[in-house]
Amino acid sequence: MQIEQIYTGCLAQGAYYITSNGEAAIIDPLREVQPYIDRLKRDSVKLKYIFETHFHADFVSGHIDLSKKTGAPIIFGPEAKPEFSFISAKDGEDFHVGNITLKTLHTPGHTLESTCYLLIDEDGDEHALFSGDTLFIGDVGRPDLAQKAAHMTQEQLAATLYHSLRKKIMTLPDNVIVYPAHGAGSACGKNMSKETVSTIGNQKQYNYALRANMTEAEFIKEVTEDLLPAPAYFSANVAMNKRGYDSYETVFNNGMRALDPDEFEAAADDIGALILDTRNNGDFYKGFIPQSVNIGLNGDFAPWVGSLIADVNQEILLVTDEGMEEETVTRLSRVGFDNILGHLKGGFAAWGKSGKETDQVDRIKAEEFVKAYDNHHTVIDIRKEAEYNSQHIEHAENKPLADINTWIKDIDPAKHFYIHCAGGYRSMMAASILQSRGYRNFSEIEGGISAVIDSKIIMIKN
Repeated sequence: MQIEQIYTGCLAQGAYYITSNGEAAIIDPLREVQPYIDRLKRDSVKLKYIFETHFHADFVSGHIDLSKKTGAPIIFGPEAKPEFSFISAKDGEDFHVGNITLKTLHTPGHTLESTCYLLIDEDGDEHALFSGDTLFIGDVGRPDLAQKAAHMTQEQLAATLYHSLRKKIMTLPDNVIVYPAHGAGSACGKNMSKETVSTIGNQKQYNYALRANMTEAEFIKEVTEDLLPAPAYFSANVAMNKRGYDSYETVFNNGMRALDPDEFEAAADDIGALILDTRNNGDFYKGFIPQSVNIGLNGDFAPWVGSLIADVNQEILLVTDEGMEEETVTRLSRVGFDNILGHLKGGFAAWGKSGKETDQVDRIKAEEFVKAYDNHHTVIDIRKEAEYNSQHIEHAENKPLADINTWIKDIDPAKHFYIHCAGGYRSMMAASILQSRGYRNFSEIEGGISAVIDSKIIMIKN
């Protein structure tokens, strides 16, 4: 028996590849499935089942393409009603893979169809739990995402999750290994650990939601408080996972169309496509195509795309570093942004050589900001509320980047302001969005609050 966690940092997502005696199972696969197929061939094993723990909201799973290419059936737990061929597993039903068994444990609460799979090894021992979004390391799945589909309040779903955990999960032996679907950085929970593997015993000791004497009322209160709004793309990804989607190859081939500057400009003008520039912020601010939005590939790219671009059907034109086109298209497809028209051939350098119009962001050094700053200046801190509360510039306003489509309407276009994040990654996203919407009355602080702290400006600690 072999278990491999295939972890994707950009999504903080764990897929699982399991083999035993010539057969394999894959749990919650990513959108691009060729790496799994290559691995199956290399290991000389046959894919017997594709298991899905629930209808994912934060990424598009590869279950449909993988099933088409391998012939392996897709398995969902009870209550799932996808619009394609699948096996509806009963609670407690066993599925055999080689010499091991995967037992279905229906654990509603995060969603009604949420299901864990308990691996029973060759010796008949309960060995590992693939817990999906029911149980994370240090947290549990948020109960507010499926309210509409379930016709239940988040409190009712939380109560359902409370009983699922105590009747199905906490009764397992302490030495059972826990393999969750996500880790720290995912929006599917709020207190996830950076660790991606644990045990039932460890979680009963350290996970706040599994306290032995915790009442249902206490659980509901603690699990539902301080939940941030779900990213805009979540509902679209659920629909794609439930109804189906274009093949990854189709999306990839469209995105890999290389457009020269004239073709690129025509597509942007005629179609009204969004220009997404994925270069790092240090290159972007020096020069970019007017109206471009910068979301750097070297960061939490896919989740930020999903949070900042409201419509997954938005037509997109890409500007990337040369050689990064394939990676960019792949990451966009993972969160359902499939309408990619192509990329700028030769990158931004080709645009510059063409003599076409370019733009820049007014980025200033932290030292310049410190020299000019006084309490009458407006400073917008776009970090998360918890970051702001930890330490911030005196009199700075907290306007998280995730909410920019709301607070941008309150900006006075006649009054200058400064904008910053922790290190420059997020503030350049905000700067590009502001300029794309006509706001130019600001300066972005290079290096963010980290650089400002080094400059010894007065800070407040909350």
